[in-house]
Amino acid sequence: MPIVTVKMIEGRTDEQKKALVEKVTAAIVETTNAPAEAVSIIIEEMSKNHYATGGVRAIDKK
Repeated sequence: MPIVTVKMIEGRTDEQKKALVEKVTAAIVETTNAPAEAVSIIIEEMSKNHYATGGVRAIDKK
């Protein structure tokens, strides 16, 4: 039973998240031969206040 966690900054539409879940599931099924029903995907969204790269928070980038 594959479990995938996707962490991303909030702001994607429900349609984008639906497409992401469908494509990630398809990739897991293709590469592991697991049935789609056994694939679990967890989307964890974070605010731009809680994510930084290179010492700069995402909210502070222009």
